[in-house]
Amino acid sequence: MASPTGSDRLLRGAVRHTAGTTVALLVCSVAGAACSLAVPAVAGKTLDLLLRQHPDAGTWLAYAAVLLAAEVLLETASVLLTQLTNARATAWIRRRALSGLLRTAPHRASAHTGGDVAARLCVNATDSGTAPAALASSVSSVLAPAGALVALALIDPWLAAVFLAGLPLLLLLLRAFAHQSSDTVVRYQQAQGAIAARLAEALKGARTIAAADTVRREEERILAPLEDMTRHGTRMWLVHGRAVARSGVLLPLLTTAVVAVAGTRLASGELSVGELLAASRYAALAAGIGGIAAPLGTLVRARSAGRRTAELADLPQVSYGSTALPADGPGGLELRGVRVVRDGVPLLTEVTLAIDGGATVAVVGRSGAGKSTLAAVAGRLTDPDAGRVLLDGVDVDRLTHTELRGAIAYAFARPAFDGGAAATVRAAVAAGIGPGQGPVTAAEVRQAARAASADSFVRLLPHGYDTPLDDAPLSGGESQRLGLARAFIGSGRLLILDDAMSSLDTATERQVELALSTRMRPCTKLIVAHRVSTAARADRVVWLEAGRVRRYAPHRRLWEDPDYRAVFLAEASPPTGGAGAGAGAGAEGEAEVTVSSALPQPPAPAPGPAPVPAPVARASRSAERSAHNGPGAGE
Repeated sequence: MASPTGSDRLLRGAVRHTAGTTVALLVCSVAGAACSLAVPAVAGKTLDLLLRQHPDAGTWLAYAAVLLAAEVLLETASVLLTQLTNARATAWIRRRALSGLLRTAPHRASAHTGGDVAARLCVNATDSGTAPAALASSVSSVLAPAGALVALALIDPWLAAVFLAGLPLLLLLLRAFAHQSSDTVVRYQQAQGAIAARLAEALKGARTIAAADTVRREEERILAPLEDMTRHGTRMWLVHGRAVARSGVLLPLLTTAVVAVAGTRLASGELSVGELLAASRYAALAAGIGGIAAPLGTLVRARSAGRRTAELADLPQVSYGSTALPADGPGGLELRGVRVVRDGVPLLTEVTLAIDGGATVAVVGRSGAGKSTLAAVAGRLTDPDAGRVLLDGVDVDRLTHTELRGAIAYAFARPAFDGGAAATVRAAVAAGIGPGQGPVTAAEVRQAARAASADSFVRLLPHGYDTPLDDAPLSGGESQRLGLARAFIGSGRLLILDDAMSSLDTATERQVELALSTRMRPCTKLIVAHRVSTAARADRVVWLEAGRVRRYAPHRRLWEDPDYRAVFLAEASPPTGGAGAGAGAGAEGEAEVTVSSALPQPPAPAPGPAPVPAPVARASRSAERSAHNGPGAGE
């Protein structure tokens, strides 16, 4: 949870951003309060003149009418300005929170689930955005009662004294309301966010829920925080209701006491009828001090919501340097003593590698070995806790944002594309072009798609490359091929494929690997691999084990090690025991037996890339048919 200071800083920024409309609202509110204070005095004076049939009575009556009309117009303007200020402040807060989320390192952003982020950006940002207008409204909420109290004192000091006698009770009431509301609102918003997060998780796994027939259990899990939400929501309204009820008793009593004293003063000749009318109206306005509870409650909710929104806005941003890469560098990648620790768990430990420019290097290891973490560090999607990462001899954290992203391209197991009606297949591929690399031609898009074996299915779409993504139902393999095309078109010096071919069939994978070696512009390729075939066709293999580099050598040489061969056995083996152990027992069980029989027999040396043993290739294809979920979160 963000600190109150972070929340206050965010709200102050919203006030500065909406300074124009907030000041206009404040002026209208103050002017409206001034009109409200002037109306009783003018009305009382008019009444006295009318009772005496004074010739100026008509003029004062006109003054009263003008003040009433101005009060109505100013109130209307205040309502409009309030909505405008709320909208602008909410939009600014959302942009700040979204910017903080997108500019931080991915591992920090992933700590917030999609549903929780949606709740913070929608509900909490809306509540936070009410702060500037509530602040302006609170000024007028205090100004009118304070002015009315002064007016009572000017009419008769005894009237002001009567009202002041009950004011301490009202202030204690407001203080208790603010204190009790703050804690309740925070807990209510936390429960609200928990429900949103669980709902988003359930929607993401809708097919699994339907297949496992766990709908009722998921409903109970999603709505479990509803009990807390109901309890805190009920308490919140009870606090509000008690405050309203108590002020509803106290304020009329104060008003009645003031009017009673004024009536006594009228009977003794100390006040006129008009002054009695003005005093009764001023007593009601002074009693309006209880109206401060509304903007006060809004500010309490805004500050509580601001804490949740500020957590996103205050996420540490990735900083960039001012250095450029040397011209025409080969893309040599070097890691020196890299260490990465997350939540106290070491993911990479003292990793030192030197990859020659233009080489194709596969990264293999069991699930949780640190493969995806190594890929993220290499392309600076995350910074190591210790050590250095260099591209062509330059520390990647010293590069400018444009230089870094123009030199490194990524493809992932589950690529994400910009949605919306304007997002087409062509735009999805062209989005891979790095900053400062200029516009992309249609020929370049088709060339990248052909290299990724995507051109064949894209041309079958209703409008080819101009087909909107929303109208192009893509399979997992087709999405991966588009993701590869996007990476190919933007590849500069370093291309990183983080399990980006896991959903491709063997023939398509071979075509993509052939394109990587023949059609692609020269660059260094770092490929997180789960298949023997991918490792066999790489120049060298980084074998990770428990976050450390166990060996770095050609696949042919590593294959002589039974422990290395066991890595692919682990990838191809089905889970044993527990839920789902029996699923797919046919193909997956056969794969395990086949790989086991192949383990003692390393392939014979060959002059070209190491051949893939047929049993292991069959195991790899069998494993493709299993429910492969990619590398674990620990990678």
